Amino acid sequence: MPTAVVDGISTRYEVSGDGPPLLMFSPGGFDSTLESWRTVGIYKRLSLMDHLTERYTCITFDRRESGQSGGRLERISWADYVRQGLGLLDALGIGSAHLMGGCVGCSAVAAIGVAHPERVRSMVLYSPAGGVKYRMKQHSRFESHLAYVDEHGLGAVVELARASGATFTKDPRVGPWNSVLRTDEAFAAAYAVADPARYRVTVAGLVRLMFDRDTVPGAEPEDLLTLDVPALIVPGQDESHAPSAARYLQECLPRAQYWDVPVAEQTEQTAPARILEFLDAAEQESGA
Repeated sequence: MPTAVVDGISTRYEVSGDGPPLLMFSPGGFDSTLESWRTVGIYKRLSLMDHLTERYTCITFDRRESGQSGGRLERISWADYVRQGLGLLDALGIGSAHLMGGCVGCSAVAAIGVAHPERVRSMVLYSPAGGVKYRMKQHSRFESHLAYVDEHGLGAVVELARASGATFTKDPRVGPWNSVLRTDEAFAAAYAVADPARYRVTVAGLVRLMFDRDTVPGAEPEDLLTLDVPALIVPGQDESHAPSAARYLQECLPRAQYWDVPVAEQTEQTAPARILEFLDAAEQESGA
């Protein structure tokens, strides 16, 4: 599978289908890989990729620090995910595209829309991650990871990540850089001898600033309120994808369409058709 160097980081990606470009930010939290669209939860059940690739060129990729993409030991921010997405479009020679996010990918999509609306033809925000319990879960995972580092050291994190193969969601002890520890020997060696105090500051700042609210993180509401980009919002319905998160985006985005359908009624027969209907109308409007 091809890779592109984006913002100095290797990014694994796949291009499939035919038609206008659709850049897709995967679900899966800190394990957001291009396979997630076919293997994770509701996205697997809906067979979204099979339907979307019939009319759109779908660009999927491993988020930095996920899958086979690389990473850096730094305080990651939503702006870093903006750079990765736009950098991948640049590498592919694409000026503007439709964007789709699943779960936490919705935050990156919203952040790109705010930062570079001229490059966004439309936004599909499917089951946006957010809500009080989502924020609490994220903070708890990082606290568990830092407690393990404090007790055992960064070298032990490297050993555990390589031995277990677990994701950050399944086992917070392995930390958000676990996939890079497995795939990049030089990164793992530098990580193991990093300054523990500096590492703690980096991680604490990451979680405090990325998950700083009890709704959808990634973009400020005042910026969303002035965003002139058509958006389709599809609600989730669990502790990590609170219905209130989807309603928040509906409130903030002036050109939002809210598909008010319970998750149980979001089926392979209904959901892909609704997304394609929205994308087709947005593509016609964009005149691209």
